[in-house]
Amino acid sequence: MAGSTGAAKGRGYPRGMDEPLWPRPVPLVGDPTSAAQRSADPAGWSFDPATVRAVHAVLAARRDVRRFRPDEVQAEVVRQVLAAGHQAPSVGHSQPWRFVVVREQATRDRAALMADRERLRQSELLTEERRARLLDLQLEGIREAPVGVVVACDRRAPAAGVLGRASFVDADMWSCACAVENMWLAARAVGLGLGWVTLFPPEELAGLLGLPQGIETLGWLCIGWPDERPPGPGLERHGWSERTPLEDVVVEERWPSSDEPAAPVSHLAGPGPASVVAGRDDGDRRLAVPGSLGVLDLVVNRVLALRPEPPTSGTLVVAAGDHPVTRHGVSAFSPSVTGEVLAATRAGVSLGAVTAREVGLAVEAVHAVATCRTGDMVAADALDPVDVEALFRSGEQVGRRLGEAGLVCLGEVGIGNTTVAAALACALLGMDVDEAVGLGAAADSAMLRRKRDVVAAALERSRSTYGARLSRPEVALAAVGGPEIAFLAGLTVAAAGARAPVVLDGLVTSLAALVAVRVEPAAQSALVAGQRSRELAHGRVLAALGLEPLLQLRLRAGEGVGACLAAQMVLATVRSRRATAMVEERCAATGAR
Repeated sequence: MAGSTGAAKGRGYPRGMDEPLWPRPVPLVGDPTSAAQRSADPAGWSFDPATVRAVHAVLAARRDVRRFRPDEVQAEVVRQVLAAGHQAPSVGHSQPWRFVVVREQATRDRAALMADRERLRQSELLTEERRARLLDLQLEGIREAPVGVVVACDRRAPAAGVLGRASFVDADMWSCACAVENMWLAARAVGLGLGWVTLFPPEELAGLLGLPQGIETLGWLCIGWPDERPPGPGLERHGWSERTPLEDVVVEERWPSSDEPAAPVSHLAGPGPASVVAGRDDGDRRLAVPGSLGVLDLVVNRVLALRPEPPTSGTLVVAAGDHPVTRHGVSAFSPSVTGEVLAATRAGVSLGAVTAREVGLAVEAVHAVATCRTGDMVAADALDPVDVEALFRSGEQVGRRLGEAGLVCLGEVGIGNTTVAAALACALLGMDVDEAVGLGAAADSAMLRRKRDVVAAALERSRSTYGARLSRPEVALAAVGGPEIAFLAGLTVAAAGARAPVVLDGLVTSLAALVAVRVEPAAQSALVAGQRSRELAHGRVLAALGLEPLLQLRLRAGEGVGACLAAQMVLATVRSRRATAMVEERCAATGAR
């Protein structure tokens, strides 16, 4: 009924439903299926059994062919093989392969000479018996095969400029190897023989074909009608080697080694595959384009993976810590400000507490106190290991309690803690002092120089004391870390264990989260980066956590202000997602549900 504001059933909802179902928008390009269809038939993308059997038959029958008939291979058949190579997967869709097709006899003669020389050179590296057996083998058919294809990799694009190569710089070469495999299978399917010859010094083969700098070869493919139809791999038939059983090449979970330390015991597990997919499916069932809310959609998916019934509210926890490092003149404010802000937070009138109240969050303020001994991190460790453990456990108690109730936002206050945070970032991530130390609140150039000197001195002392162990979270916290960071780290682990979303604020809270993830990697699944602050090291810490910030407002406030603002966005987006109209599935042929 147009204009009606009555109850759900008064709005004409179909079939007695509490909310209407709208036709699902089906894209005219790309994947037309929906999450509901894929959920109903997870194997629905498979081919028919006969096709599957044929694929496996081709895989099992692929052979490295060395003997060829001289008969011509039609151009369209060669093109079909090349097209299969061009359909290979490639890192970042870079398609780095280049196929040099060679038919000229003179070029094949020179390539065969190179291969013969290399075969003899390699044979000299073997024992006398293995050398004789190698020389008995025919390892190439360059002169016999009517077509040669040199597969080359165009590596001239910088690795950092290709998606996926920044960390695995040789992934372009692996992509070209996939192209070779595709060509091999396509050739075998039509009865062609293909042999992969790598008996070349790469620079000689590149010179033969005039390849420019930055183009690397993967060898020569001999292609032709086979003059052998081997039932098994050639080297296996000739007794050179045999196929290793599958069980000998499959390793479950982790490489077995008695020399390596055992993996740390994990007491925390992130959401399983079913929960992660269910969170994403929820968005697919709504009358909205997938990903229409960008990063917020990803965050809501993460929240729903944690809890199918998402939190409707939450709590800001502001943890305060005292830092003797302030005696070195690294802060523009007196250490007494820490206590004043903490008291104002408890009274509900600090900037963090007011912001939390305005966005509908409760507030808890905690003074994280070390009871054994504390140092200025320059002359002595910042914390006693006993205190690190006690603060972490204390945070866990609060995290378990608040995590059961809803979303948790992290905030902090502690004069001098940006200096502590910079030192901790250097210890945990191996950062240089200059790229980790920022201005902090209201600092000037002279103070920035002092902060750098203090952090450098603290790291020098700590590294001389602990060596490589300084990268371990409990050691780094004791050496340079602050009490509020240890407390918030424990809180993060426990809140994540309770499947509560944990919204981070600035550098200090993000470092607490980094410690938590180093202790329990599954805690990362509960984290939301509320903002990226102006602190220099914050971006690197978020990158180490694999998190994209929701806000970038150049905040310096601390106290959880950025986390609260981000939490408001998250909770509002969860409500919006849940209130958005549902879609119904229709059969494309009949229009029926």
